[in-house]
This record gives sequence, structure tokens and C-alpha cells, in this order.
Amino acid sequence: MSEIISFEPATGAELARLPIGDVDAEVAAARTGWAGWAAQPLAFRIETMRRFANVVRQRQDAFVDVIARETGKPLWEARTEVESVIAKVDISATAYADRTAQRRMEAAAGARVALRHKPHGVLAVLGPYNFPAHLPNGHIVPALIAGNAVVFKPSEKTPATGKFLVDCYHAAGVPEGSVRLLVGGPDQGKALAEHRDIDGLLFTGSARTGIALNRLFATRPEKILALEMGGNNPIVVWDTPDLHTAAVLVVQSAFTSAGQRCTAARRLIVQDSLYDGLIDAIGRICQRIIVGAPHDTPAPFMGPVIDNEAADQLTESFLSLLMRGGRPIRHLERPDDRLPFLAPAMIDVTNMAERPDLELFGPILQVFRTADFDAAIAEANNTRYGLSAALVSQTPALYDRFWANIRAGVVNWNRPTNGAASNAPFGGIGWSGNHRPSAYYAADYCAYPVVSSESDAARAAIGIGLRDA
Repeated sequence: MSEIISFEPATGAELARLPIGDVDAEVAAARTGWAGWAAQPLAFRIETMRRFANVVRQRQDAFVDVIARETGKPLWEARTEVESVIAKVDISATAYADRTAQRRMEAAAGARVALRHKPHGVLAVLGPYNFPAHLPNGHIVPALIAGNAVVFKPSEKTPATGKFLVDCYHAAGVPEGSVRLLVGGPDQGKALAEHRDIDGLLFTGSARTGIALNRLFATRPEKILALEMGGNNPIVVWDTPDLHTAAVLVVQSAFTSAGQRCTAARRLIVQDSLYDGLIDAIGRICQRIIVGAPHDTPAPFMGPVIDNEAADQLTESFLSLLMRGGRPIRHLERPDDRLPFLAPAMIDVTNMAERPDLELFGPILQVFRTADFDAAIAEANNTRYGLSAALVSQTPALYDRFWANIRAGVVNWNRPTNGAASNAPFGGIGWSGNHRPSAYYAADYCAYPVVSSESDAARAAIGIGLRDA
């Protein structure tokens, strides 16, 4: 195969054909271009990124259209993604000044200590398909500000969005040698990760791939590795009288982006006394949810999942939960077998002897009911992942207990599980990441600190342990 073909999930139509890139050539180009970019003053690099934001603004409608067509997400959601791409520049500039600022401190004998930061060199970025512009951009912008060169491989399912993003960097004046686009599939991704001439890898994707990368880099401590790997995220509803609002928060958590968010709620844990009312309220909202193509009128809440393979896997997963003892609340419906549209699904897993700890990347919500809050927290923590968790409750003391005991990097109260702010760190624990959070803290893994002990004149003496002259 010499090219990657991108299809529109909502229609099955071909969107783009892009030639598969040469890994060695792209890494070599970035290696050659890195020194010139790193030598530019920080102010120049930040100003170039601000020009990039302006280019994206000028091309916003076209960018929105490409993202919507290639992912299937509604236009309103694709527009939000492009706005996040623009906003990332100012956030990253502020974060770099905050997290990697130059500092000077006084030391003994008239010396001083200087703290400065250096870029790693050439960083590989592997992007996902669910946010094919925003998430890789969240690595690339801080990497460029820090003075790195980047080789970016978009998901093979969203290469057209990746190309559009890179074209915007180049149009803004980022040298072609500083940002390289590598189109390809898993083989190219693996070759890029293994390449001896990269200085690090920034990854967003599945736990399976992330764990493989972690093993690969285990014998390469000289290379930086930042992993964001998703989650099996819980939302707990407890002691709240407003079941309609709770239901809205659950629906937003579980079914926004057709459930294709790493922070999406996969599990609803509900107080036994609230169960019937909450499930009924969620059901009424789900009956009103419009599932449709990006450009449909009225605008849909949900688009399709990324492709038919994903829809088939989700259908098999739902059937597997049924066979293991799950009780269906809302079946996973697929109106057209030729296209990957799925309706929101819910299944009660309270009485299942074994609940698989999987990230079902789609609109499937598993429901667990209990009468004990400590048991609810235990069930929320019953996962190898630890990305996002939320509590819906009117009782502050319960939130204090929840926050203190839950294992997650994003912990929300009366907000959806996917309500993460770009001006704060973003990341998880366990199988959700390797303690290198992104977003505001991306500056931390894009440059390394260098500490210097300095004096204007050489002064030295040995005061003990020498024989008399």
C-alpha cells in the first residue's frame, strides 16, 4: 500500500488520498531543521505561533469542515475543536513562562545559580482520530515554543486533518524542517517510535499502544516519553434531588462525541434510591438525542463512531456484556449496517460476577447501583485506569470524601467527566498515563532544566587535607 485513503464516516464517501511518507526522510529533515529553529529567540518562536493562530482563524471554516467530514462529529463540535487549536497558543506561551522560566539565585562566595531550560531536539508526535487537530496541536505548539522540531504522524483514520494542521504551521512561517508530516499506518508509527534519531515521543491513544511504547522506551532512558492513554471513567450520582440535571450531566459525560473521548464516562454508579428516577430521566433525554451527519439540519448531538470496524467492535462488546449477565436498559441500535451510526446504549452490570475493565470507546454506558457510598467509591476505583471521575451530589462532605479517595487525575464535582480545562494540567494515573500530564503542563516534557553554578571570576581553595608547602 502506497497511500492512505480517508473516508467520511457519515457517508462512506472518499475524502482524501495521501501518499505514505518515508520515516527516515522525515526524521532526517527534522534533525537538519532543528538547530536553526532552536537558535531563534523565544520571542520569535512565540510570535510565529501567534501567526499560526491567525492562520487558523483565517481558515477556520475550511478547517471545521475537514474535521467534521473526516471524523463524523457535528459541525458545532468541530468548530469547538478548531477554537481550542487557536486558544492553545496563548495558553502554551503562558505555561512556558510559568513552568520553564529562567531564574537566578544567589549562592555562597559571591557565586550564583542559574536555572534555564533546553529543548530535547526532535520529538515525534502520534495523534489520535477523535480530536485529530486539538490533541496533537496540544503537543506540537508547546514543543515548538520550547525550540524542538516535530515529526507528526496523524492517525491513519484522519490524515487529511493532520495535513491541514501542518499546512497551517508552514503558512505561519514555521520552517518546513521544524514540523514534518508523516502519513502512514501502524507500521510507520512503530518505525517512528523506534527511530534512533528522535529524542522523544508524545503520544495520545489507546492503553494497548501506550503500554507497548512504554516497554519500547524502558531501555531508552535518554528519550522523553509522554503518554495519554484514556480511561474507564466513573460518574457517581448520590444524594441529589435534581435528577434531570444529573441526567444531563450523565448524558454529556457518556455520549458527547459519540462516546469517543478519553474522558467519557464509561460507568455510571448510582445510589440505589435514585436509580429508577435517574434512569428514567436519562432515557427521556436519550429519546430526544439526534444522531446524524455533520451537516444535517437540525444539528445532531452525536455523529457516527469513526468507522464500521469500530461500530462492529462496540456491537460485539455490548453483546458480550449481555452474555456475561448484563441487563439491557437501552440496546445499542445501529440503523444502517453500512454506516457506523450508533444510538446511545445503557446496560445494568450490577449483578455481573466479573465486569471487564475495558475502555469501550463509544456510546455504551454501564450502570452499577449500590446503597453504600464507600462501596460506590470502591467500584469507581475498580479499574486499572485513572483518568477522569465525577461526582454529582448536593452534599459537600461527600465530595470531600470522594476527592480524597478517588484515583484519577481529573476529579470533577457537579460537572461532566469530560470537563477538562486547557489552562490546567491534564493527565491520569494507572493505565491512563505515565505521570507526564499534558495541556498546561506540556511545557514540562518539552524542555529539560539545566542548572548552572556561575561566578564572574575563578576562585578556588582547598582548606583541608593538604601537606604544608
